[in-house]
Formats: sequence, C-alpha cells, structure tokens
Amino acid sequence: MKTICYLADGSNPHTVKWCDYFKDKGFNIHVISLNGGKIDGVTVHDFSSNVEELRNESAFKKTGYIKNVKEIKKLVHEIKPDILHAQYASSYGFIGSLLGYHPYIISVWGTDIYDFPNNGPIQKQIIKHNFRKADYIFSNSRDMAKEANKYTKKNVDVTFFGVDMERFKPIEVEKEDAFVIGIIKSLEKKYGIEYLLKAFKLLKDENLDRKILLKIGGSGKDLDNLVNLTKELGLENEVEFLGRISPENVAKTFCSFDVTVFPSLREGFGVAAIESQACEVPVIVTNVGGHPESLDNNKTGFIVEPKQPEEIKNAIMKFIEDEDLRIKMGKEGRKFVRDNYEINLNFSDIAKIYNNILNK
Repeated sequence: MKTICYLADGSNPHTVKWCDYFKDKGFNIHVISLNGGKIDGVTVHDFSSNVEELRNESAFKKTGYIKNVKEIKKLVHEIKPDILHAQYASSYGFIGSLLGYHPYIISVWGTDIYDFPNNGPIQKQIIKHNFRKADYIFSNSRDMAKEANKYTKKNVDVTFFGVDMERFKPIEVEKEDAFVIGIIKSLEKKYGIEYLLKAFKLLKDENLDRKILLKIGGSGKDLDNLVNLTKELGLENEVEFLGRISPENVAKTFCSFDVTVFPSLREGFGVAAIESQACEVPVIVTNVGGHPESLDNNKTGFIVEPKQPEEIKNAIMKFIEDEDLRIKMGKEGRKFVRDNYEINLNFSDIAKIYNNILNK
C-alpha cells in the first residue's frame, strides 16, 4: 500500500477532501498538523502550535513552530511516505523544506503566495527557499500559479479544489418572503464585506417598496466592525449575522439565498463561489486574483471591480428585476461546476500527477 504524508492543517475542510479522496483510492494517509484535527481513517499527528495566535505576529515569532522540526523529521522518516506533500507554501512548506525528504510537493493556497512574500524581504526569501526544495509545486488556480512563478522558474501544476456535487446541490429549504442576498465567508478585512454592506444600503434606499434582506454567514476578526457599520447605515432590521456555519449546513444556507456576493479585495480562487453555483444560486464576485476563474461571467453570475458598492448594487438589481435570469443563471452555474470543478474530476487529475511521480 502506498503512503502519502500531508503537512497540513488537519482541521481544514480542504485537507479533509484530499485525505478522503486518496484514502478511498487505497492510499495509507498520514497528516502532520500544527492545528490538530480528526479525519476518519487517517492518522493525524498533532503538533499543536497555536497557529491562530501566531498569525499576526512577526516573521521571527511565526517561525516558532520550527522547534518541532527535529521531531517531525524523525516521524516522517519512520512513516517513509511515498509522497510528502505540504498543503500551504509558507508554514508547512517551510517545515517540509527542512526535512530533506523526497519526493516533496508544495501546494499554494492563497494568502501564502499573495500576502506572505509581500510582507518583507525575509518572507520573500523563505518562499523562494521553499520552492527550491520542492520537487513539484501545485496551485489551486491559474492566477495563483502565475503568482507562484514570480518566485520560481519551476513548472506549477494547476490542481483545482473540487466540489462534491452530491453534497452541494439544490435543496428544498424554507424561503423568506423577501429577496435574500447572502455570503458565507470568514469575516476578515480582505474579503471586502464592508463594501457589500454599503452596496446593500444603496439598494435599500432605491427600493423602499421591496423587501430585501442581507444574510452574512461566518465568523472572524472583523465582526465588530461590520456590526457597527450595519448600525451606522441603519440596516439592523435588514441584515442578519448568521455566525459560523457548520460544514453540514453550508449547502442548505446557500440554498436559502437568491444570490451570493463575494466582494473580496484578495482571493486565491473562490471555492465558496463554486459551492454556491453547485446549489444553483448565481454569484457576484470581484475581479481579483483567481476569483474570475470561479464563474462563467454573464452566464452563471457577474464580475465587478473591488471596492465598488455601486457596481455590486447594479449587479444585484439585475437578479431582483429578472427572476427568469436568476433561475437560468443558477442552472447554468451547476452545469459550469459539473464541467469544470466536480471533485472527482479534479482529484482524478491530481491522481494522474501522483501516479507519474510514483512511477518515477
């Protein structure tokens, strides 16, 4: 039996996707995680390092987790995986670069390549170093692959995060007697939710006779600022903060929306956007990073420029005024996801790369 060892956050749903797929394909899977986690049928080795607490610290403090490298190195050489794969180019990529184990793959996810190397010269050198030590580099969007190639001349394979279309599908839910705009996202500045609130204010002011609601799912550091902005705009009665949505309820929540809006200022790809479309709910996304890759513009949703409430408002109005368009785009969205981002389709492409590596 072939063995894969992931250096990855064992509590992250995307890590779980990778593990579940290759576990079902007969691989023995180990995860070495700085953030714990539990995955059925997978051995998770927990090296808890308070990753969330370190996230906003200095580069020196952030690398505090390397104190575990000696122990991780010993563990990896005991496991003797056929493939060592770091899921994240900065933290886990750095750990993997110090282990001296091959074949070694790094996957870039988003902030690790868009933000981390731009935080200073040390961070930039760390990313370059990590890529030098990697035998293969994966990216979950074409735009992110281009970004990675600023720091390496190596080929970057595009390996999309697929959607389980049995889980994300149209579900009968109790609908509000209103037009519902929604978003499910971490409440962080970089996701631009303040601009959605400002767009919603413009929408309400121009449609006093229509019942329109905004529902915001997710948790994060920007919650208080967003709640305060909602009060300042006088929208307390029309905006609902749903809190963190459990994984088993994400699809149901998408299905309770008429349109989802993702006004991100930075975005590696747009997994939530393809999940929404799989549920036949059309989307509005911003023209940043790999976001435009997550929809078929003007067919399954609309692309708007970031930080532009007026553009967001105008795009939403198209759906409010034309229900047939909304339904048509929703159905086209599910077809678009099935053709491009169905989980088995995407992971079968990754499996081919793995097999090529193993055959070498």
